[in-house]
Amino acid sequence: MEKQAEFLKQFFTGAFITIVMTGLDQDMMQKNLSCKNLGEAKKNMYWYGFAFIPANLLFLMLGALLLIFAQHEGIAIPERGDDLFPMLATQHLGPVVGLFFLVGLMAAAYSSADSALTSLTTSFTVDILGADENDEVKTRKLRFISHVLFSVLLLIVILIFRAINDDSVIAAIFTIAGYTYGPLLGLYAFGLFTKLKVKDNLVPVVAILSLIICYILKDNSMEWFGWAIGFELLMINGALTFIGLWTIRK
Repeated sequence: MEKQAEFLKQFFTGAFITIVMTGLDQDMMQKNLSCKNLGEAKKNMYWYGFAFIPANLLFLMLGALLLIFAQHEGIAIPERGDDLFPMLATQHLGPVVGLFFLVGLMAAAYSSADSALTSLTTSFTVDILGADENDEVKTRKLRFISHVLFSVLLLIVILIFRAINDDSVIAAIFTIAGYTYGPLLGLYAFGLFTKLKVKDNLVPVVAILSLIICYILKDNSMEWFGWAIGFELLMINGALTFIGLWTIRK
């Protein structure tokens, strides 16, 4: 029974993480907004989802093979799981593999950073700064400044993350997503399933309070409930945001 409950918890958590990190993320969804019609956008999402299956299987097999190779050769496994592949590629698999590793790492980093910086710059320039599309010169200047500032901010976040994180990157990302995407999930669900209007000036307060409550719950869950809150924090955060929005309805 305990294993079944754990499976269901992980299953629904994974489903909701996919919803918020793909379906509610401008970085991931802006390509769908450029499609000619709804049918083309749906087709793009279907193919995008199916394309992930062989990619994920490939990465799973690669990780298993790296562990098997390290154990077979008597190589000590690093404390951080993320350091296993870099260590093997640069120290045990020869210079050619090390070169391909560096090239692939830079390609993946630039690809991810490029799309993230583009979406951040566009959203900040248009939604926050309110750039005037008719004034092309001023808009271009604002976008350039925003792009540079977000690039510096991204570098600082990476350095801080590397210094304080003692877990794998993927686990840390999902934990952070539980805090940052939770209010977004609650807002989306509230807008989708209700037609209620809320007091707009109180929405940020609800989102911040939900985040704080989730942090307190996660930090004390073992002591209070006898079980540690994991990635399901996302669903709890979204539910608290939904309830908070309900309380500030007009």
